[in-house]
Amino acid sequence: MFDDLRDLYQEVIFDHNRNPRNFYVMEEADRKVEGFNPLCGDRLTLFLKMDGDKITDASFQGSGCAISTASVSLMTEIVKGLTEVEAEALFAKFHAMTTGKEEEIDLEAVGKLAVLAGVREYPARVKCATLAWHTLDAALKNEQASISTE
Repeated sequence: MFDDLRDLYQEVIFDHNRNPRNFYVMEEADRKVEGFNPLCGDRLTLFLKMDGDKITDASFQGSGCAISTASVSLMTEIVKGLTEVEAEALFAKFHAMTTGKEEEIDLEAVGKLAVLAGVREYPARVKCATLAWHTLDAALKNEQASISTE
């Protein structure tokens, strides 16, 4: 099963890196937070459009490695329509999955994000995959300061 997941991982990473989804500046964003990974040089700006506690739109701009770009691209697709509480819960599951704090990966709980489970095998790449999610966490808390993985 994990060999299939590894192949899918590579395919999804390449696809989202070459053709990132939601890659644009959202002029009417309610929340905007910058994220930076000094170790790898990944830099992004996350934009959220909110309706009460619901994320109605998400986009990003920036540059980074393939894992970082794929992670933020996937994230912006998945969080649309989620409430802040649902997005925070998904962040917690994703973080536990990528850092290896969760031995058993509940693939259904993370959906498409399961393809990024492989980064747990490469500790230097975990921050690449989680940068977008830490930036989302700050945006959900309506923090204005830039986020760094260091």
